[in-house]
Amino acid sequence: MQPTHGIVEAAWIQHRGPLVRRLTALTRCIDTAEDIAQEAFFRLAREVDAGRVPNEPGAWLHRVAGNLVASRGRHLSVVDRRAGELPRPDAPASPETITLQAEAAAAMRAALALLSASDRDALLMAAHGYRGTEIASSLGRTQGATRTLLCRARGKARRRLELAGFSPA
Repeated sequence: MQPTHGIVEAAWIQHRGPLVRRLTALTRCIDTAEDIAQEAFFRLAREVDAGRVPNEPGAWLHRVAGNLVASRGRHLSVVDRRAGELPRPDAPASPETITLQAEAAAAMRAALALLSASDRDALLMAAHGYRGTEIASSLGRTQGATRTLLCRARGKARRRLELAGFSPA
């Protein structure tokens, strides 16, 4: 029996050319074909290392590569369908978006202003990424009491935003 690297190397020598030609015909791009062929060979190496040597490495490689092309096609079709929904940082915000963001920010400031100082401090620290232990230490509370405080403060803020006509996500 060949060592595992020998099996993959022999498959590379024998099947790489025909595999890349087939993938180029399927994808119409030599760079994409090379990338997919490389991924197929990488997967073959993992299978061989795991002790699962395919009986027909060439057929196995073509099958795996075909599946990779199909997966790539599905991924690209989702990207195409959803591309318009993605935010574009270079695109200026519409006047409507700017107005809605300003209204939401004003409503959030108003909701925070109605909270107690400890509720507001806890929420703002959480929003800025502080961990529960850090918030608890800053407020001089236990971690459990801080979790309860945060839960209640979020509920109060959410209700006030809903009363103002905003439904926070």
